[in-house]
Amino acid sequence: MRVRTEQLAALMAIVDAGSFEAAARHLSVTPSAVSQRIRALESDVGQVLLVRAIPARTTRAGDVLLGLARQQQLLESEALAELSAGGAPVMDLPVAVNADSLATWFVRVLDECATWSDVTMRLHVEDQGHSAALLRAGAVLGAVTSDPVAVQGCSVERLGTMRYIPVAAPRLAGRWEQGRGYDWAAMPVIRFNAKDDLQQRLLATHGVTGSPPTHVVPSSEGFLAAVRAGLGWGAVPQDQLGDDLETGRLVRLAARERIDVSLYWQRWRLRSPSIERITAAVRAAAADLLNP
Repeated sequence: MRVRTEQLAALMAIVDAGSFEAAARHLSVTPSAVSQRIRALESDVGQVLLVRAIPARTTRAGDVLLGLARQQQLLESEALAELSAGGAPVMDLPVAVNADSLATWFVRVLDECATWSDVTMRLHVEDQGHSAALLRAGAVLGAVTSDPVAVQGCSVERLGTMRYIPVAAPRLAGRWEQGRGYDWAAMPVIRFNAKDDLQQRLLATHGVTGSPPTHVVPSSEGFLAAVRAGLGWGAVPQDQLGDDLETGRLVRLAARERIDVSLYWQRWRLRSPSIERITAAVRAAAADLLNP
């Protein structure tokens, strides 16, 4: 069995464009030609590779070949860049990163990438506990994740710890004071999205198993703004707080309580200068700005 380049290109185009018709336009061929390539590829490997929906998405077997397609594309771009004295293709670097990292320490990575004229960054913002799924699907070449177990075909290294502090606006905290603590079961709370379990983890330490009134603010900067406004309390990255605790704009709800999240860098296990370069940038930023 041999997987042909044009078949992998069709698979990648369908996933990126969302449909067979859009992929055909991208590849400058007919929709029938795209369908034939995918049917032939599925026949060769003996498995269904795509869920024919809008947008189209890969099956587990399709994920494997999609990862192969993206790796081939990266290596081809790097080879052309090495052979060309000028006019080499700009390389695409798709990376997954959680919103809190993007709002804090990962900015240092962007500063470094801004000095590279031969690449384009394509960031996928995903919760650190779920970004590994993008690696499995072949959608990104590297991911900041909280998963220490390497995805098949990837290597993993620990970056450090992001520390989250439970904080609230003074008037909200004052309203829900109860003895020496707070009425955690009733005090409104803010979550980033349905995948965000940081606040629930802290509530569990206070014996709260239900859900207090919960606001959802799916933006790192908006989350902090909502906490400052008194909409609810939330676990905010320590590095994002600035001088809010010193000025009294926010109060810490528990003097010693915190939530530490270990972060890891997972990347394709591939000999690639581009992957090595982005890995070095991530490693350096994490070493300077994350907790050990």
